[in-house]
Amino acid sequence: MQFADRLKNVETSAIRELFKLLGKPGIISFAGGFPDPALFDVDGIRQATDAVLSNNPGAVLQYGATEGWNPLREGLSAHMAKKGIAARPDEIITTTGSQQALDLIGKTMINPGDKVIVEAPTFLATIQCFRLYGADLVTAPVDADGVQVDALEKLIVEHKPKLVYLIPTFGNPSGAMLSLERRKRVLELAAKYQVLVVEDDPYGELFFGATPPPTLLALSAEVPGSREWLAYCGSFSKVLSPGLRVGWMIAQPALLANAVMCKQFSDAHTSNLTQAIAAQYLALGRLDGALAQVRVTYAERAQMMADCLRKELGDAVSFSAPQGGMFFWASLTGAGGKEKDAAEFAKRAIDKLVAFVPGNPFFANHADRSTFRLSFATADLAKIQEGVARLGQAL
Repeated sequence: MQFADRLKNVETSAIRELFKLLGKPGIISFAGGFPDPALFDVDGIRQATDAVLSNNPGAVLQYGATEGWNPLREGLSAHMAKKGIAARPDEIITTTGSQQALDLIGKTMINPGDKVIVEAPTFLATIQCFRLYGADLVTAPVDADGVQVDALEKLIVEHKPKLVYLIPTFGNPSGAMLSLERRKRVLELAAKYQVLVVEDDPYGELFFGATPPPTLLALSAEVPGSREWLAYCGSFSKVLSPGLRVGWMIAQPALLANAVMCKQFSDAHTSNLTQAIAAQYLALGRLDGALAQVRVTYAERAQMMADCLRKELGDAVSFSAPQGGMFFWASLTGAGGKEKDAAEFAKRAIDKLVAFVPGNPFFANHADRSTFRLSFATADLAKIQEGVARLGQAL
């Protein structure tokens, strides 16, 4: 068969391939980016599902508008208002997870050869998605305070990108949180250079202590001319349920209109049933309580992982403990003559029945082979202790 040339630019997910190794009995996995199913608000989702199937089953089981289920768009407008974002329902489209929002941005914005700036490291699926549409990816460095804005500005001036993609709050895989000062600088760059900035925000609700700085979209009211150069992608996958496949996008009207057109060609519309369930769940007012439990649990697990990494791996690893989200981003130092290549470390870790993801796939260019990602979300405290002890044995 003669497959499309665009497939030459991408490969299967390294993380998905790793999952094939996780069937061994007794393995402890820090590899996935999944929320803990034990923390799903099953009772609340059941109540919401029963309500939508009792009140108007014909409508929720029927075809729907590509733009989204109106009650959900209204609920999302109110939900965004709590985050300081003023967005009318008609300024929001619902998507099949925020991953589809990114795909729609790729379809509507990227021509083959267009320069696109992403963080180094960044979300693996975004690298794959944008490359599928022919993007020439340029990487901006990240530290514990998020993307380094001085370097970002130089890259914007040099490459004149079609768009910049950022995960400002608890990035995947970096765990970094973009500081308030840098957020304002990013908005100033968007307005100054008239470049689209895509704000991906799947983890922003998963903070452990203080509330994170406002989203770029919320802050745009303080930076004249910046809002029209923003696209915001949200999701219920990490805070409610990934199985619902409900996400959304907020952007300027022309971008939304073209995204809706492309979505018509793709899936016609996101499931009315799952949209209605999400809308009813919001109306029940249970989300804040469910999130509170998730935050406490993840904070405990993150603290345990930090303590265990320091105890079991010592100076052989360096990391900044995250303030929220689901991930640790770490680097092997090679101290004491120990392993410095994370891919080799991962192989030995599998032999010790513990898994994580080497950092290479998260870099669009110039991968740092010493880096790796650990997720604490689905492992309880005992498994974190045991799993990190196994990592220490694998070094």
